[in-house]
Amino acid sequence: MFIETFGIDAFVLLGGLLLICGVIVAKFSNRLGLPSLVLFILVGMIIGSDGLGIVYFDSVNTAQLIGIVALVIILFEGGMQTKWATVRSVAMPSLSLATLGVLFTSGIVGYTAYLIFDVTLLEGLLFGAIVGSTDAAAVFAVLKERNIKAKMGATLEAESGTNDPMAVFLTLSFIELISIDNSTIWSLVPSFFLQMSLGLVLGLVIGKFASFALNRIKLESSGLYPIFSLAFAMLAYSVTAFTGGSGFLAVYVAALVIGNSELTYRYSIFQFNEGFAWMAQILMFMILGLLVFPAQLFTSQIIISGLVLSVVLIFVARPAAVYLSTIGMKYTNKEKLFVSWAGLRGAVPIVLATFPIVANLENGQLFFNVVFFIVLTSTLLQGSTISSVARMLNLTGPKKDTPHHSIELISIGKANAEMVQFQTNKDLALVGKKLHELNLPNEVTISAIVRDEELITPYGETEIKAGDFLYILVATKHKEKVRKIIEAKKQPEVV
Repeated sequence: MFIETFGIDAFVLLGGLLLICGVIVAKFSNRLGLPSLVLFILVGMIIGSDGLGIVYFDSVNTAQLIGIVALVIILFEGGMQTKWATVRSVAMPSLSLATLGVLFTSGIVGYTAYLIFDVTLLEGLLFGAIVGSTDAAAVFAVLKERNIKAKMGATLEAESGTNDPMAVFLTLSFIELISIDNSTIWSLVPSFFLQMSLGLVLGLVIGKFASFALNRIKLESSGLYPIFSLAFAMLAYSVTAFTGGSGFLAVYVAALVIGNSELTYRYSIFQFNEGFAWMAQILMFMILGLLVFPAQLFTSQIIISGLVLSVVLIFVARPAAVYLSTIGMKYTNKEKLFVSWAGLRGAVPIVLATFPIVANLENGQLFFNVVFFIVLTSTLLQGSTISSVARMLNLTGPKKDTPHHSIELISIGKANAEMVQFQTNKDLALVGKKLHELNLPNEVTISAIVRDEELITPYGETEIKAGDFLYILVATKHKEKVRKIIEAKKQPEVV
């Protein structure tokens, strides 16, 4: 409608203005105390047909396609940023939350939906499955740069990165049980294990192959490497989905492998994917905002049932799922309470809520509107208070050190050399030493040190301190050796 009225040029102008608006919203979301995704959704609702009427959009299939592609991009970026050393320590509880936790949450919310709505038990459980998983896009966005305790952040990120497959499986399974008369829940169990196994195996294989290809294939332009890496994310999802596996799990696993490998043009790849993930978030949440019609959303039925289900989800189902899923695991009561509160809902439930509409289920539109209301409630209430709850429970960690200086990190492909960044901490053996005391290869040069946002020109007598950012020009063949020297830990003192 917008294109027909104003032409393609005006549509391009609108796209540019919306992206600018999205960037400004992201800039000021923390100051407003609101997660940026809520503001992106509100922008979509404002420019939609029930708002200013600038854009009319009601294509559920298009929204579903955009949502899935955007989730692949966001999951890939989040997985690449996740440190395996941190995730490894919380792998078991995260997997338990991603499987049993989703089951418990879906069951409690689904039974409540069955009692509230005039639907069958299977339809109620379908609703529970749709809102059963936390959302990677919401969790990654809210936790980014917040000083949450590392263990808590790793648990939530690993859970949100791996629980989408469970929610997708349950949603599709209940749609099949409702639509096909002869289907039974037991016939779907083998399918679950097949999907998870294929997702894990193919994710590992594609991640290893991608790391090898990124390091061995010499491309003419450095700008091609980030695109090359993103292509493997799409490959991981599509190949796994075509073979009957969980594409989302494959993407996250592949990203973990790639992100924790030594890569040529590592920083270019990371920066490109971070920027592209932000663009995917802006586009996805605005499209989802366009898809909802406020006149249908803010009715007494949707508001009352949405509030009841939100209360059950946030204060009953999620805490019960966390406590039951982490029985016997080394989490304190405060940590369990925080994980319970930080179970944000976001794009995944909204995208999954489009599946019943596409399948032409009787209550598909009702479910979509209520799910949308629950997501808004969850992100507004939980997303805006995560930092406060962490402080109240004494679960804040050290402030995240993100370098804001402008030294450009480069890879000199044809010279087989790279400028790489290392950050020191008090546990490293090199802290307190002078540069000439380091056993670095002759071809390695520490070109700059940034300390407390100030640039220091290094020379032989310069002493390295905890928190320094070291910028090192190193031949690619010595990169691994230098990494081992820099990351060597202090030896414990002998008493």
